[in-house]
Amino acid sequence: MLEKESEFTIYPITVLQDNIVWVWVHNCNAVVIDPSVSSPVEKWLLKKGLSLKAILQTHHHDDHIGGTQKLIKRWPKAKVVASKKELKRIPFQTLSVGDNDIFHLMDSQINVIEVHGHTNNHIAFYIHRENAISNILFPGDTIFGGGCGRLLEGTPFQMFESLNKLNSLPENTKIYPAHEYTENNLKWALTLEPKDISIIERLKLVQSKLQKGMSSLPSTLSEERKTNLFLRAKNVEEFTMLRSHKDNWKC
Repeated sequence: MLEKESEFTIYPITVLQDNIVWVWVHNCNAVVIDPSVSSPVEKWLLKKGLSLKAILQTHHHDDHIGGTQKLIKRWPKAKVVASKKELKRIPFQTLSVGDNDIFHLMDSQINVIEVHGHTNNHIAFYIHRENAISNILFPGDTIFGGGCGRLLEGTPFQMFESLNKLNSLPENTKIYPAHEYTENNLKWALTLEPKDISIIERLKLVQSKLQKGMSSLPSTLSEERKTNLFLRAKNVEEFTMLRSHKDNWKC
């Protein structure tokens, strides 16, 4: 399954247990987001006859950067874009960025959004393109389909604030998370909101897609506002309760 946006296309490569490496293609060039491993990505790019233009890194975890160094050996001119606060943990970056920085790739403007919580220096990439049907968000492990990232380094307040940042984007923003967690997240949500029609209907659709071998993603910000309990939290206390409940919930 692929997602077309005007003149460029975004493809998923599923790797490891539940990681998704997104590949943004425009003409004969590609940008890879958070490559967990190198081999399937390299093979895919070569099969399609694509040149790797850049790698976008949302954070330092190995299941997001594990394939980067081998990919840049194969395509040494490819930029590696990562947080300037993560030079020690992502030492191979060639374009270091911070909150609200803007850079350009593939005829598109990319805004950097700091989204602390999952890690101390997590960033998201927001892509704006003139005349596109919708804008694009690569949030890494900050927001998932129906969920959000665990607090491995940050605080509940930081994640709550990060989700509020993302929630301020246009509602038609397409969201491309780095993991396929949607079904599990929606099942959890129904334990707290068993009569929520929006969550029930989304879970049915997600399960239908997964049974057909499709991804549940991308989602849209509009969809997350209706079905993502973390995004619906009214204050940090409610968010903290939800995060603790999810952390201790077993499917």
